[in-house]
Amino acid sequence: MNSSTPSLSPALGRVLATVSVGFVVTQLDVTIVNIALPRIGADLHANVAGLQWVVDAYTLAFAVLMLCAGALGDRFGARRMYACGIVLFALASLACGLALDAPMLIAARAVQGIGAAAMLPNSLALLNQSFGHEPKLRARAVGLWTASGAISIAAGPVAGGLLIAAFGWRSIFLVNLPICAAGLLATLLWVPRPPTAQRGTPAAACDNTDGQPRGIDLGGQCLAIVALTAFVAAVIEWRPLGLTHPLVAGGFVLALLAAGAFVFVEARVARPMLPLSLFGTRTFSAAVLFGVCVNLTYYGMVFVLSLYLQRVRGYTPLQAGLAFLPLTGGFLISNVASGWVIGRLGVRVPMILGAITAGLGYGLLHLVDTDTPLIGLLLPFLLIPSGMGLAVPAMTTAVLASTEARRAGTASAVLNTARQAGGAVGVAAFGALAGGAAATQIVPGMQAATAISVGLLVLGLVLACFVHPEPHAAASSARGASAASK
Repeated sequence: MNSSTPSLSPALGRVLATVSVGFVVTQLDVTIVNIALPRIGADLHANVAGLQWVVDAYTLAFAVLMLCAGALGDRFGARRMYACGIVLFALASLACGLALDAPMLIAARAVQGIGAAAMLPNSLALLNQSFGHEPKLRARAVGLWTASGAISIAAGPVAGGLLIAAFGWRSIFLVNLPICAAGLLATLLWVPRPPTAQRGTPAAACDNTDGQPRGIDLGGQCLAIVALTAFVAAVIEWRPLGLTHPLVAGGFVLALLAAGAFVFVEARVARPMLPLSLFGTRTFSAAVLFGVCVNLTYYGMVFVLSLYLQRVRGYTPLQAGLAFLPLTGGFLISNVASGWVIGRLGVRVPMILGAITAGLGYGLLHLVDTDTPLIGLLLPFLLIPSGMGLAVPAMTTAVLASTEARRAGTASAVLNTARQAGGAVGVAAFGALAGGAAATQIVPGMQAATAISVGLLVLGLVLACFVHPEPHAAASSARGASAASK
């Protein structure tokens, strides 16, 4: 095997930095708002349900629209969709910062989610277009790209605490404006337009089976929205209302029916939003399910840990945010190292090692109780992001290497939709376990959540064993690339 990795040219480095901007802002807004919720509630007179929707409006819109955004990127061009997403996200962030009441903020957060959905899959598609000719260089780029998003997620509570202390809660949204402006300018200047054959033509937007452009598939999109929204809402209301409550039971039934109808429609329409043939590849299916396990555990645990630090330990938002600093460091080191590991060992080994490392971190977190000193959180706070940072770039590379280049937008949208959906379910489920009115309920709920997390990471370990070990360039054959040497 040739273990040398080609160097990153300045032009490719600029593309990588540009597409990472979209990943940074979309992931930052997943977690930064959690620290601000008490201040938002007091200022806008929002109850707990209203604050839940401040979080969920963004996550749900983000998750359910990525499939459509990926298909649109395949059809009309990832560069165009990425730029439109940046503009929409910036305008929605401005509306969030100027919101006069909770409904206005919730609506603006939903529009933010739409912009994020347009950016994320097309960001990854642009990366694949630029680096797909060289699998080892692509692995390195994916590691750096993933690091930018992972660090943003981990840094969200820290950045939120600092901004709130200095400028108030509205600043956590307004800070997106200069970032988006820089990202848009860089996109226009540094991201090259694709060849004519790959932009807005059947070559770029066709379905594998017949070479014809795919439609928007409104039926599938609507069913996906209903299924995920109903399921998450039912999980959120399960604890306060009870499983037998008509709204909860009806929500689960509606989600099941809509999910079944979605699969039925996607299997029969001529141009599906979600080509089910993607799941015919074992590597793709295993990597996507792996991503669900990782995001469900992490998003859910960050939510529970925020409750633990502020309501059990009595930390201020700034103190709680600073307590998350080890997560940021763990992500930074492991994400950057992941590209090197993938280039030498393939994608299966880092996924397995990452699942073991993160699972061990959750296991140690299971031992934390009310009186555990803060230093007792340090090792699990390092192990969890270290494992994720090692595994997630490998998982992403596995997905890209298992699909054709012209379907990269759709494939990455499927992956990230599944991950965001898993994160939304994790917040709802783990929050229900630890979200009682009494602080004494938080620690038992957190311990139950960590036990579930360990089980899900064991499942992730099993799934990783089904992933093809070697990232290769066969998926990029449309760009004239050859398979990687073994």
